[in-house]
Amino acid sequence: MKEELTGRSVAIIGAGPIGLAAAAHLIGRGFAPIVYEAGTTVATSYESFRHVQLFSPWRYNVDPAARRLLEASGWSMPPEDELPTAGAMIDDYLAPLAAHGAVAPTLRLAHRVTGIAREGFDKMKSKGREDAPFVIRCRKPGSDPGFSEHRAWAVLDASGTWTRPNPLGANGLPAIGEYEVAAHISYGMPDVLGRFRERYAGKRVLVAGAGHSAAGSLLALAKLAGLAPGTEIVWTIRGRNFVRIFGGGENDGLAARGALGRRLRALADGGRLHIEADFLTTAIHRSAKGLMVEGRGGDGASRSIERIDEIIVATGGRPDLSLASELRVKLDPWIESAEKLAPLIDPNVHSCGTVRPHGHKELAHPETRFYVVGAKSYGRAPNFLLATGHEQVRSVVAALAGDMVAANDVRLELPKTGVCSTQFDEASSGCCTPGEAPPAIAAAKEKTSCCGGPPKAGRLDACRVKDEEVKDAGGAGCGPGEIASACTDSCDRVAEAIVNA
Repeated sequence: MKEELTGRSVAIIGAGPIGLAAAAHLIGRGFAPIVYEAGTTVATSYESFRHVQLFSPWRYNVDPAARRLLEASGWSMPPEDELPTAGAMIDDYLAPLAAHGAVAPTLRLAHRVTGIAREGFDKMKSKGREDAPFVIRCRKPGSDPGFSEHRAWAVLDASGTWTRPNPLGANGLPAIGEYEVAAHISYGMPDVLGRFRERYAGKRVLVAGAGHSAAGSLLALAKLAGLAPGTEIVWTIRGRNFVRIFGGGENDGLAARGALGRRLRALADGGRLHIEADFLTTAIHRSAKGLMVEGRGGDGASRSIERIDEIIVATGGRPDLSLASELRVKLDPWIESAEKLAPLIDPNVHSCGTVRPHGHKELAHPETRFYVVGAKSYGRAPNFLLATGHEQVRSVVAALAGDMVAANDVRLELPKTGVCSTQFDEASSGCCTPGEAPPAIAAAKEKTSCCGGPPKAGRLDACRVKDEEVKDAGGAGCGPGEIASACTDSCDRVAEAIVNA
């Protein structure tokens, strides 16, 4: 234990881009990080979707401390405005960082962390707790014994959410029968055009999800359909918010994300996929003609989709809260992020580009020197960007070093998304901007309205509350693009609450 605690060792859980960035910051501050990675290589989650091109360019994907460390050893930064694939992120950045002479000795691959606690303290005991080291219990396949324990002065959990995908069931529970037909379900972003081409070619494939992962799979399937006759695509989303997927179009600060949305919109408009909006999946079962996916609409009426061969579930992920079950953490009850962070990232209000800068204060828990960083810090919120995680670990490491001036000076430059919230009129082309809905979408669901006009100067891009929210508060509501005091006043109150939180 004394050897492990020399130099105030800091345990990092996860050797993905944020875990490795945290290691770089800790090394720069003179700490002795140890990085525990469940996989046999670094960035194993990225490896699973290495075929996917990211929509953020290199400038937003490389951590500044990691860049300084690498450039000092002769590494060259890829072109800052170039869009890498997940595979390029590994090959051209994360693998060289992991092999760096200062980082490589910190890695403990094939060490799956199963729990974290305080030495000699369960969750109930308080006196002397802050001075006790953390105990990190790991499982290492093939070792004898199978479990080992390690100690550290502080812990940064950067294990992400990719390995815990949300289920297909609309209520957060697996749909009835989801486990039974698991052989026909893929979660995340399978390589439709490469490794798993034969699985989807000529099949009737259902894609569930309203995010960029779903959009990427839909576009890949559309390309496959042009090469493999008989390939059909069905797209289900739980709501009717198509703008969330189409993004900000030409107004999107991340050009690739805007282009992704425009391509998907054209696909929908061209009738090359069957859209089931407001579809809440409840059950899946086998039939003589393949899988039948059952659900209900927003009006409660029963609905079903027949003749499905394969399903791709791209409904996001959720954090593994069991790792810290013996630690004192304070989580938001529905987002499952740190409580102070939740108002700043709530996807009901924010997109990726409207998240305010945040650091150690917002990430802190009652358990001293324990932080959750990276995608996992956002809990169930899907609007995380790598640049956000880089600033998180910079601030947290500065706080651990006692440099509170640097720790409190949180800054964040993010691209504007062109989409200010996840709550819009799906017929709009941007934030509360009237637009023409693609015919396929107009036919799929009658549009709702987004009111209040453009956000006021100096306000967050919290946009305007929807008509039904205004009406619930006793207001009159308003139509698309219509300026009404009930709407603008409500929006201002939302924005002020966020700013003051």
